[in-house]
Amino acid sequence: MNIVLLEPLGISGEKLETLSKQLEAQGHSFRAYSELTLDTEELKKRSEGAEVLMIANHPLPDEVIDACDTLKMVSVAFVGIDHVGTEACSRRNIPVYNTGGYCDDAVAELAVGLALDHLRNISKGNDAVQGGGGKAGLQGNELRGKTVGIIGTGSIGCRTAEIFRAFGCRLIGYSRSERQKAKELGIEYRSLPDLMAEADIVSVHTPLTPQTRDLIGREEIAVMKPGAILINTSRGPVVNTEAVAEAIQSGQIRYGTDVYENDPPLPEGHSFLGAPNLICTPHVGFDTVESIERRADMVFENIQTWINGEDKRRVL
Repeated sequence: MNIVLLEPLGISGEKLETLSKQLEAQGHSFRAYSELTLDTEELKKRSEGAEVLMIANHPLPDEVIDACDTLKMVSVAFVGIDHVGTEACSRRNIPVYNTGGYCDDAVAELAVGLALDHLRNISKGNDAVQGGGGKAGLQGNELRGKTVGIIGTGSIGCRTAEIFRAFGCRLIGYSRSERQKAKELGIEYRSLPDLMAEADIVSVHTPLTPQTRDLIGREEIAVMKPGAILINTSRGPVVNTEAVAEAIQSGQIRYGTDVYENDPPLPEGHSFLGAPNLICTPHVGFDTVESIERRADMVFENIQTWINGEDKRRVL
């Protein structure tokens, strides 16, 4: 197999060499590009002759896939595949594998961290001390006893629920399908409107699909408790930006997010810049030393899995 890695994986050269040598020892060829490109024509050039393409979280458009007439499989070092040209892959019966599970702990821990920051005024406290101030106006609230709503009870949602449960929280959930694991964690399923109205903290963990785009909009936010916390570590467009911006500006709710329509830096004039009741991070939920090492192992393992005719982590 001619295998091409189109973008860096964020691992050391030594780690990449170790993984690639395992493939080469089986008679496969491997080529890796150390510089990221978003240029479609350059991606076409890099993909020439490839039977397997490996990417992380940057676009692999339909146009690139269609131009690569030798392509047989795509291995994605990421959970979501909304950046992959799935229309072309489906049309040509090209299987797509992801690395689902690699960042469950990383994303779940950040979601809980964003909630804790809001409750205990961690960022505000840092600003106060750094600015020569004290604790005036920074009395917080405990996480214990809060009702946490988990939207999307997949692996990351369940891991997030597990951590919140360890803090003594009550768990409710909403998802397209009810999972036994979620129920075993103590999650009680609700309709989306009921969850939004009942929860003190809402944490969003659903993939981005046509059905989940703007899943949380003005109508959903309007029923939230005054001062409730909304956390989004899934995909930016799952929560309507303008709706949540209005709600935090008015003080209706508090928002913690790691995701946006497009990754930061945010454009000048963006409604989040300088907004109150907001704690944001620049799409780093997945990005820990441990998770990046883990996904590298998995994205290479996917190739052997596919060669063996197995569907483990196949998503298309």
